[in-house]
Amino acid sequence: MWIKRDISGLIKKLNAERPALLLTGARQTGKSSLLNHLFPKHAYVSLDVPLEARQASESGQFFLDSHGTPLVIDEIQYAPELFRHIKIQIDQHRQRMGQFIMTGSQKFSLMKGVSESLAGRVSILNLHSLSAKELTNHFKTDLTAAQILEWIIKGGYPEVHEHDLDHTRFFGDYVATYIERDVRQLLNIRHVREFDQFMRLLAIRSGQIFSMSRIATEVGVSIHTIKSWINVLEVSNIIYLLKPYYQNFGKRIIKSPKLYFLDTGLLCYLINIQSSNSLVNNPLLGAIFETYAFGQLLRSLHNQGKADEIYYFRDKDGREVDFLIPEGNLLNLYECKWHDESGELPDNIKKIIGVFGKKIINQITTITTTEKKIRINELFNVSNVVEF
Repeated sequence: MWIKRDISGLIKKLNAERPALLLTGARQTGKSSLLNHLFPKHAYVSLDVPLEARQASESGQFFLDSHGTPLVIDEIQYAPELFRHIKIQIDQHRQRMGQFIMTGSQKFSLMKGVSESLAGRVSILNLHSLSAKELTNHFKTDLTAAQILEWIIKGGYPEVHEHDLDHTRFFGDYVATYIERDVRQLLNIRHVREFDQFMRLLAIRSGQIFSMSRIATEVGVSIHTIKSWINVLEVSNIIYLLKPYYQNFGKRIIKSPKLYFLDTGLLCYLINIQSSNSLVNNPLLGAIFETYAFGQLLRSLHNQGKADEIYYFRDKDGREVDFLIPEGNLLNLYECKWHDESGELPDNIKKIIGVFGKKIINQITTITTTEKKIRINELFNVSNVVEF
């Protein structure tokens, strides 16, 4: 049961325009399946296979010659030495588009290799787990509050929806595999139990301003260790640190990032929320819904090939807005509330208008499931920035 991905058209377009394309994203978001679906006649090789990775690292030119082009190279982070040979081949046939399509699950290490070898030769896209828009289009369903709760818990990993898997078992296997393979490869983690505790403590803080020192105290490790663990989760596209918007607002602005998990199914698994009833009665519902809304904003931008220029705003006087997206010299503001029957502009948004001034605010949108306000599935149809 193939689920159409919104980024498909953009991948085809850029593949026809550039010599190389790099698709990054967390494990199991469907990178390999999508590329095999879009380019079934391309040669394919996975560097998940140790023998292939070793050959790519040690004999890069022979590796490329033996596979030919156009070529899909999966999980290229396992052989970063290959970037240099790809550069040479591209330069020898610079007018030939679509020579290489690469995937990777570790974005920062990939970006280093790309910046050193393939600058100006490659387009970079991000693939996330399934969005609300992709799921509603596939299942032809309305995005009601009940449906949102279900998809928050199940998350968006394609395999869960394509094969109707038990999401709890899926995420149990996902976490075990992730710790055993990717994390241990990136970090020589000896304290697996502490790392598991660390991930669960992060999960209950999704949607909140992040403090490394507080987490370090609770886990019982150094701040340096927490920093390295955070970097690994960022590199692996598991979490996102949302930066504050503080342009021209000086020292009164809170400058620590807010932390979000990029898939709410994994988030709910880590805090042991397994059903809609458990979620709707959980005190973390507001923060989890905010995490879900942030994920949809980010997916929409990335599916259009746009930069993830999203911020939050909070000052020391308590004036805040959940999400802020610049659009030229104007600002689009987004406030998340799971349930709000007032039908009025939230008080914090009224205060924010006073901070920025009406002239630079292009749009204010409340993300909610309440009928009296814009429903979540209609939210971004009114904006030329993103579509939910």
